[in-house]
Amino acid sequence: MAVRRLAPDAVQPKSFAFTPQTEAWLVEQVRKYPEGRQASAVIPLLWRVQKDCGNWLPQKAIEAVAERLAMPYIRVFEVATFYTMFNLEPVGKFYIQMCGTTPCQLRGSDAVKKVLERRIGAPHHVTEDGLFSWLEVECLGACCNAPMVQINDDYYEDLTAESFETLLDDLAAGREVRVGSQEGRVSSEPTDDVRTLQDPALYDGSRVGAWKKRFEEEAIRKAAEAEETAKAEGAAADRSAAVEPKPAKPDAGRATGTKAADAPAQRAAAGEKPVDPAARVEASQTATRTVSDDAAVAEEAEISKALSALPKDASAEDKANAVGARPDGLAAPRGEKADDLKRILGIGPVNERKLNELGIFHFDQIAAWDRAQIRWVGVYLAFPGRIDRENWVEQARALADTDTKS
Repeated sequence: MAVRRLAPDAVQPKSFAFTPQTEAWLVEQVRKYPEGRQASAVIPLLWRVQKDCGNWLPQKAIEAVAERLAMPYIRVFEVATFYTMFNLEPVGKFYIQMCGTTPCQLRGSDAVKKVLERRIGAPHHVTEDGLFSWLEVECLGACCNAPMVQINDDYYEDLTAESFETLLDDLAAGREVRVGSQEGRVSSEPTDDVRTLQDPALYDGSRVGAWKKRFEEEAIRKAAEAEETAKAEGAAADRSAAVEPKPAKPDAGRATGTKAADAPAQRAAAGEKPVDPAARVEASQTATRTVSDDAAVAEEAEISKALSALPKDASAEDKANAVGARPDGLAAPRGEKADDLKRILGIGPVNERKLNELGIFHFDQIAAWDRAQIRWVGVYLAFPGRIDRENWVEQARALADTDTKS
């Protein structure tokens, strides 16, 4: 990154004053911002002042901008030296910025650069007549029309050494010049035989109509097929119902990964004796009392205190070791087949993967966790207390018993 400094004192004007037009313009600009926020106008005001000063910013002009916007001078100086669109030394009447990045270089910017060096001199040098100065810059965004230069506010594209020489001659002589492509291209159209978008069918609606009609016909065909399929399936269902009634399905519509409710209907469907409601309530209350509310609050406070004593970059395992004991794991699932731990409400694919990485593959492993192990796993998975709230251990015990019986 180049260091940007103010021009030497020898070329600095002794004073600066805003033009009446800029004064009026500034009043309108400041009105755009809330009271006390006039500093927001610093960039547009510097740009306007640069235009008034022959496309560069003298030190006195920067000081005047700072005074008018009630800003410290250093703040305005920082802006002027940061943005390369602000010129800190005098430039020519025609300030040429030549793009030298890859697309322009591949298309001949070196030839344009040689013309600049021969006719004007080194970068930043202003010709004796004050007409020209130049600078090589990064991409100016006209890659399709490379090579190109920006002269003051306008782009000149599709240059060759010869066309650029002519352009400089016309500017020096005060003749009118063509802005944009010097080959007559419009925007970024192809350079060769231009046939783009010349087919009349693109504009008479025939292609759009044919496209629309094709999709409408396809939609009608699919709707007819769906109707025929629905009729056939309905007739088959009617015949089946007349021969044999459908068996009861108390769990119909239940999500596959969700544990079926242990309700009388499900017990009866499985040929088991329904659970006594009073006994069910007592079992639920017993499970809830595994960790009482007071004990849970005390345990969470204890965990928080232990974690706060650890360094900020402590690993998940370090945090878990500070509050509990890691449960024993297996090197591989028994019988080379792990249980689907996602059947436990609260364990998704991510948590199942993390548990497997700890060597936890089976329901009976989770069912055997004690308090220290529950605390360890909860902190390791970054949600202390959730294992109790979702009752993983009881769910795992029920699933392990069910799988054993089956």
